[in-house]
Amino acid sequence: MRGKLTLLAGVCVAAVATPSFAQNAQSAASGDNGTGVQEIIVTAQRQSQRLQTVPIAISAFTKENLDKQQIRNPLDLQLSLPNITFTKTNFTTSSFTIRGIGDLCTGVTCDSATAIHVNDAPLFFSRLFEGEFYDLQQVEVLRGPQGTLFGRNATSGVVNFRTAKPDLNGFSASGDAEYGNYNSVRLRGAINIPVSDTLAVRAAGFYLKRDGYTQNLYNNTKIDDRNMYGLRGSLTWQPSSSTTIDIMGQFFREKDSRMRIQKQYCQDDPTGILGCLNTTRGTSTTNGNALLANVLTSKEFFAIRGLPQAFALGSIYGPQVYRNEINPADPRVVNTDFQPSYFTQETIIQGTLKQDIGEKFSLRVEGNYQNTKVDSQQDYNNAVADRSGFTPGLSALAAAGAGLLGPGLKTYLAPIANALIPQGPGGPLCTSPGEETGTGVFGGHSVCAATPLDFDRSVQRQNAWTAEAVLTSKFDGPLNFLLGGIYGQYKVTENSYYVSSFGLDYFAGVVGAFSALGAGLPPAYLATPTYRNNTPEYKLTTYGIFGEAYWKFNDKIKLTLGLRYNNDKKTVRARTTLFNFLAPVGIANAYDSPFLPASYDADSGIDGNQPFQVRDVKFGEFTGRAVIDYQITPDNLVYASYSRGYKSGGINPPLSPIFAVPESFTPEFVNSFEIGTKNTFANGALQLNLTGFYYKYKGLQLSRIVVRTSVNDNVNANIWGVEAEAIIRPSRQLTINANFSYLNTKVSEDKLLSNPRDFGNGRSDAVIIKDITNTANCAVGSNSNNAAGVNAFVNTANALINAGQIPGVAAGAGLKPTTAFPAGGGIASTGAYSICAVLSALAPTLGNAPGIGGVTVYSSGIPANIRGNKLPGAPSVKFSAGVQYAAQIGRLTLTPRFDLNFTGKSDGTIFNGLVDKVPSFTQLNAQVQLDGPDKKWFIRGFIQNITNDNSVTGLYVTDQSSGNFTNVFTLEPRRYGIAAGFKF
Repeated sequence: MRGKLTLLAGVCVAAVATPSFAQNAQSAASGDNGTGVQEIIVTAQRQSQRLQTVPIAISAFTKENLDKQQIRNPLDLQLSLPNITFTKTNFTTSSFTIRGIGDLCTGVTCDSATAIHVNDAPLFFSRLFEGEFYDLQQVEVLRGPQGTLFGRNATSGVVNFRTAKPDLNGFSASGDAEYGNYNSVRLRGAINIPVSDTLAVRAAGFYLKRDGYTQNLYNNTKIDDRNMYGLRGSLTWQPSSSTTIDIMGQFFREKDSRMRIQKQYCQDDPTGILGCLNTTRGTSTTNGNALLANVLTSKEFFAIRGLPQAFALGSIYGPQVYRNEINPADPRVVNTDFQPSYFTQETIIQGTLKQDIGEKFSLRVEGNYQNTKVDSQQDYNNAVADRSGFTPGLSALAAAGAGLLGPGLKTYLAPIANALIPQGPGGPLCTSPGEETGTGVFGGHSVCAATPLDFDRSVQRQNAWTAEAVLTSKFDGPLNFLLGGIYGQYKVTENSYYVSSFGLDYFAGVVGAFSALGAGLPPAYLATPTYRNNTPEYKLTTYGIFGEAYWKFNDKIKLTLGLRYNNDKKTVRARTTLFNFLAPVGIANAYDSPFLPASYDADSGIDGNQPFQVRDVKFGEFTGRAVIDYQITPDNLVYASYSRGYKSGGINPPLSPIFAVPESFTPEFVNSFEIGTKNTFANGALQLNLTGFYYKYKGLQLSRIVVRTSVNDNVNANIWGVEAEAIIRPSRQLTINANFSYLNTKVSEDKLLSNPRDFGNGRSDAVIIKDITNTANCAVGSNSNNAAGVNAFVNTANALINAGQIPGVAAGAGLKPTTAFPAGGGIASTGAYSICAVLSALAPTLGNAPGIGGVTVYSSGIPANIRGNKLPGAPSVKFSAGVQYAAQIGRLTLTPRFDLNFTGKSDGTIFNGLVDKVPSFTQLNAQVQLDGPDKKWFIRGFIQNITNDNSVTGLYVTDQSSGNFTNVFTLEPRRYGIAAGFKF
């Protein structure tokens, strides 16, 4: 560690720069030809201070800088910041990663590692990252754990959006309109009205509407469009010189065809055992024979259940449903038969009281309320399934429903046929939407189409409030302090993730009908016919008590000591449902079924077949920081700091009853050591800031998918890196800015985790199994490196299954012997369809038969040691540079600007495989702006992403029951257009 810190201390970088640049405020006011970099005022230490005097690594963007660098949203924001990445993620969420620390945890009880604030008030869950920036005073990004003042859930850092405040000094207004390609229309405006000498109000808003970026080959339409707006109203009242009251209300709404899952890739696995292979992302579609709906409606599954195979929709060894599918390599071209839809809205209300108490103290009291809704639907596989293989099974269902196979079958199967194929086997196929009754298509809720649909839905509703008070001293002596406390509550009133599929409905209807028939019950189906991970109630109660003391030894040296106590209590009531119980045909709500077990109690959550998980966890932790800073000159600062960050643990979502995993996961902790220097040279013409840091990261929360549900683990890591930011302004006309960062991240402990893409862990003496009862994978490994023996074990077990010699398993499945995966697929093991529970039961006996040599069945795969692996979303190198020249043409100013942003390659998952790589990308932007006299109006031409690169920001890997496909997320394509605006 000493060597690394020495290296960091010795870092020296050539002129590279911060995003906070503009003309010196005094020079701008006087109109002279002075040079110099604008002084930015930030509140990183909960009080207004010059950015260059704060001993924290901060980047700040003023309103003008956001426009100059074409930063319209967080996707753009990441490009101009060192050691920062941002990407959308799979479940209507996103990850803002700072210095390798991001949001790798998945689940309703997960907290963000990056604290998001608006006007210093924390937000628990926000749609801010989906909207556009408008009427902001500035954006502040604090890198590194903020152990005291922001404390809870700031292990990576803080992003603080500061909205423009009402101005008491006079009336003003501004507005701009932009038109660009994709028929993009973007409007922004603000108006400021001083009602009196003590009261002012401000109103602002934006509107964005554009065509979709993505072409849908299925119907030759454009999807992934935008239709959104935001409104903000603010009030400032200063009844006296010592009192200020601020009130702000903000509303955001979007309704369009935004694609939450942008693009899906797969390296085709022709065996169907994995779905997708493990060498490249590929441009195939997932092999449908690996998917839950297709396995459960296969002849092989029907056989082991003793059901008539004539009703099956296909075979796991037959033609797969996506065999004729086209999946273009272009991430903005898809083929989907389901129109995506997206709706979200958010309301934020804030009130702040700032009160001077005499001349020695200042009190700030703030309240914040937030209400958010989101509802998103999209094709689960971004592909069109081929229904031709369904014909025999659909014909059998239609015949039974028509009474051609006897009156008994008609009674049970007629309502199923009427719900699924109301116009017969050649007509539309009807699928359940994601809905709350659990009856789906059998309760009159249906989406019908000529093709078999499969889609998902994500629904969230939540609200939160916080109250915070901060008392700050203003003594003349060497000692000052800050004391504060915060209390907050966050509630989720609905969080559901649904997966709907015609195949799932068919299974629920046909298998449920035969089950009811065999049990002598009235006609019924299996509820629920859609997969649903449901959290109807989650509550977080949190409070923190914090304080900092500042001791100035003299005019140059200052010591800061801070301490915070964080307390979090989480309570959750959740369940995962799919085919859990029989429900009679015609019932309005499946949970009113008389076939539920007697133990079921909807209020208490006690139910053996469809349980609510009712859990609570508590965490109480101390964090803090210590900083020593030395103001060498008024323009040169050096500092060294230690900070401890904390992010609370949580509760894993409830699994389908297949595997056991830990119910909860522990908190994250970061011990951060940082040194830095902030400098202004040449009378303000050069600003150069350097930072080096080293982290001991304990308990990183990592998500993996197990049986269609996210499970979170904890792992330790070490992180170190350097950052350099600078501005060069040799003349009033010319400004050059750039930044550079290097990041090194590694898992620092022996940690065994199974890679979902390769459950055999690269072993040739292992067999990867696709379980035909639940579509999960398991693996069988030899205990004696005997590849032939382990294959013989699986083949013998399958022969016993086929012959009906396994209790509870009917004969006739026809399971085939093990097979090799294709060369170049990255899988050294062989594979087979089988039943994992049967293999586990036979392992102690058959597994030790002569010639086999002993076997072990790994229900969660053969684990790999990830020690030394890089953290996801952590590119080693990033840099950006921009240059602009403001040429005077009479009273007009013409300013061309060019920006280059480079983000190095990174990894999308903790397993660091070839298929997980996120390639490096370069973003080039340019614009030219003509400003009128006194900058009262402007005309701008712009182009973003000049080379039209499909820059990947992140990826998501699904589980084995969905075929191990990869979803990727990218920056926007090339955009260009013109804009004009005014201000007075």
